[in-house]
Amino acid sequence: MTSEIIKEILKTIPDGKISEATFEGANIVLYTKDRKFFLDDEGLIKSIVDKIKKRIELRPDTSICIESEKAEEEIRKLIPKEAGVDNLIFDARRSIVIIEAEKPGMTIGKQGSILKDIKEKTFWVPVIKRTPPIRSKIVEDIRAVLYENSDERRNFLANTGKRVYNGWIRGKKHEWIRLTQLGGGRQVGRSSILLQTPESRILIDCGVNVAANDDSAYPHLEAPDFRIDELDAVIISHSHLDHCGFLPYLFKYGYKGPVYCTAPTRDVMSLLLLDYVKIMRSEGVKEPIFSTDDIKEMVKHTIPLEYGEVSDITPDVRITLYNAGHILGSSLVHVHIGNGLHNFVYTGDFKYQRSQLLDSANNKFPRVETLMIEATYGGKDNNLPSRQANEEYLAKIIMDTTKRGGKVLIPVLGVGRAQEVMMIVHQLVKNKKMDPMPIHIDGMVWDITAIHTAYPEFLNAGVRKMIFHKDQNPFLDPMFTRVGSVKERKQLLEDTGPAVIMATSGMLVGGPSVEYLKYLADNKKNSLVFVSFQGEGSLGRRIQRGEREIMMSLGGNKTETMKINIEIHTIEGFTGHAGRQELTAYVHRCDPKPKKVIINHGESSKCIDLASTIHKSMRIETIAPRNLETIRLK
Repeated sequence: MTSEIIKEILKTIPDGKISEATFEGANIVLYTKDRKFFLDDEGLIKSIVDKIKKRIELRPDTSICIESEKAEEEIRKLIPKEAGVDNLIFDARRSIVIIEAEKPGMTIGKQGSILKDIKEKTFWVPVIKRTPPIRSKIVEDIRAVLYENSDERRNFLANTGKRVYNGWIRGKKHEWIRLTQLGGGRQVGRSSILLQTPESRILIDCGVNVAANDDSAYPHLEAPDFRIDELDAVIISHSHLDHCGFLPYLFKYGYKGPVYCTAPTRDVMSLLLLDYVKIMRSEGVKEPIFSTDDIKEMVKHTIPLEYGEVSDITPDVRITLYNAGHILGSSLVHVHIGNGLHNFVYTGDFKYQRSQLLDSANNKFPRVETLMIEATYGGKDNNLPSRQANEEYLAKIIMDTTKRGGKVLIPVLGVGRAQEVMMIVHQLVKNKKMDPMPIHIDGMVWDITAIHTAYPEFLNAGVRKMIFHKDQNPFLDPMFTRVGSVKERKQLLEDTGPAVIMATSGMLVGGPSVEYLKYLADNKKNSLVFVSFQGEGSLGRRIQRGEREIMMSLGGNKTETMKINIEIHTIEGFTGHAGRQELTAYVHRCDPKPKKVIINHGESSKCIDLASTIHKSMRIETIAPRNLETIRLK
């Protein structure tokens, strides 16, 4: 059945000009076999877009594109060699050619002149991708999955568009909106919220609690209102496992709908999930909760959005993602429901302060009635020290430890804190506040850092500028050395000299950081520096609380006691979360001011305290729901 919106569009275009009309998610794609119409009628398409306020793209039918081999020859002639064209990938089903280049600006030409020439000479639609200065296998693998499954993905995107524009009525049509907290209610971990309207069922985040070893690790998908076969869409705010770690499970049990997030979130999420499966297997879990095939399905069903891009995701829900300032690609989710019925903003994890990597979280929206905000550091005592004080403290720890011949272990989250600390150390050395020394990087940090260089547009202007110049790229500084094998790790530990080691995982829950700790924990010369949040029940939290003898499993029934004599430091100011003052300032400065604030993603006392403070100081209705509680928004 042809969608009504496509019928309306075709009425405004001369007969015989369009050979096929289809959807790519919420975008509408028109194909033509008329070469002149393809090259000359951009004005007509633009006028239709202005009228219906939907994205429309005109593409050539595959039959009029020249052969890919000849097209590649023409394209390489047109693009200057200095642009560094690395690879050309022809997506024949969509008449698109992906051009990967080191310098995309030179590939485009002045006012898009080169792109226009490519269209005129080849009748392929050029799409430019930047070749990252650090090669990322996961980015290459994801692109390969999408290109190799082009037909399947094209059908999926078309079906998604039909659902968005055609819809169906589930029951009696009356207006209501409700949110059910499936995870993250008065806790940190397994964030997941179900948004329901008469027309739509949308899951916002689908995380795990990595510090838990039982069913409390997973969101409450057994809730009466939740059914995978009724789910229309999933939105992922960012790539940390407590927000996306259960997502492939949905595909394992039959979900075939779209996942919306930014492109870097998709890439980093995929890498972290693959590592999560690997850890489950290494820890003796006979059957991981999902497989690599389920992760692959997730990738094929992900629709990446840019910041500020408005996208319809169901017949009555439209979303826009904004910078959250937390980690690469992290998003605040603005949800517009109905024809102006209600506007809901979900912050996920956010930072309301500019960091070394990212700009401060966005606080301006078209409309906001309800704001859902995190409370990780929402307690009365969670006023974070200044960034300058934290940086000086880190430099002092490193200098003091290395002077006495010790090693500094910094457990890091693979994405976010790791790159932030790399930037800080780079600046400390550059500004001569710290002596130059090798910084050894172990775990996924290197691969995720490569993904950062693939998406410089998601970083702040200063870092973006440095990445564009190889000789200034902080992540390519020779002080950062990769530990790429167990053998290299062993050599580093057996070396009696001082060293600084950054290793995943940040909470000491599996990963190479635990292996380093086993070797370093007993020596008072060494230092352990926590720079990220330590979840309840994690080894990192237990050490922070003062445990100095830890029973460690050796596999099977064997255990050993690990004595903690290492010097312990916590630097909370490097967190990617907003501190207490940032949280209250954000609500105060949110434009427009919300009528209701929902608090989640924090320990119970912090959620309740932050809710009370916001209510008393700003006279705004607040609520801190528990898991499985449902809130009526309208």
